Amino acid sequence: MKKRWWVAIASGILASVVGAFVVTLLLIRLLWAWTIPDLFPGAVEQGLIAGSISWYTAFKVAIFVAVMAGPAGIGRGKGS
Repeated sequence: MKKRWWVAIASGILASVVGAFVVTLLLIRLLWAWTIPDLFPGAVEQGLIAGSISWYTAFKVAIFVAVMAGPAGIGRGKGS
């Protein structure tokens, strides 16, 4: 009986992490497509900047932001 409880908790946590990851990638893609063409219309028209990005590119942007946020201390409390 205890095994089933841990399996349910672990699968729920895994589903939550995967869901948060997919939502993060979706937000990155939507925000890119929403802001970049407005900020750099000429560069998008000339093909210098992509107007929309793929899921893989959104993943790479998420990794880049996470790596840059680590040394910057983003997400740490004032007491840390």
